Amino acid sequence: MTEHDSAGDRRNDVSREQAEDAVRTLLRWAGEDPAREGLLDTPKRVVKAYRDWFSGYETDPDAYLLRTFEEVGGYDEMIVLRDIEYESHCEHHMAPIIGRVHVGYLPDGKVVGISKLARVVDAFARRFQVQEKMTAQIARCIQDALQPRGVGVVVEGAHECMTTRGVHKRGVSMVTSKMLGCFRDDARTRAEFLRFIEAGGKR
Repeated sequence: MTEHDSAGDRRNDVSREQAEDAVRTLLRWAGEDPAREGLLDTPKRVVKAYRDWFSGYETDPDAYLLRTFEEVGGYDEMIVLRDIEYESHCEHHMAPIIGRVHVGYLPDGKVVGISKLARVVDAFARRFQVQEKMTAQIARCIQDALQPRGVGVVVEGAHECMTTRGVHKRGVSMVTSKMLGCFRDDARTRAEFLRFIEAGGKR
């Protein structure tokens, strides 16, 4: 079986060959010659990179949170996972968004492995995104799966669509948050979560 015969070479009724042709079209539009030696394998490389960058479309974030643990010795305090690095792409310009996610929840009888929270972040980040939407998606996924007393999600992102084009402003980051349950209704719970995040930034 050759590389182009594999089942993974077709996504959403688009073949690998069609995707590579699209890259060649963009190269020509940019003023390049896709037949030039240095660009001969570029379409293959770009398609392979897209499969990695946008693998989130092939994963189910909810599935990562199916296995939970209830034997936690009565632990019922806040759980926070800070500084989850992510790489995403802006759906408006297809430019990278790079940043960090902070997740917290107040369990109500069950918890989940911390690596699963990071995987949920990746599942949503590895799609074309708007940061505000991604923030809400992560929070809602955790809330629906664990049914905790509350969830807090804060996302920081540097958007290449404004640093490498347009206004060309570097060193700018966007911060979004989504609070559910007691994180939204109880100012003390929300403040505790934000203190945990700030403590991480002072290392």
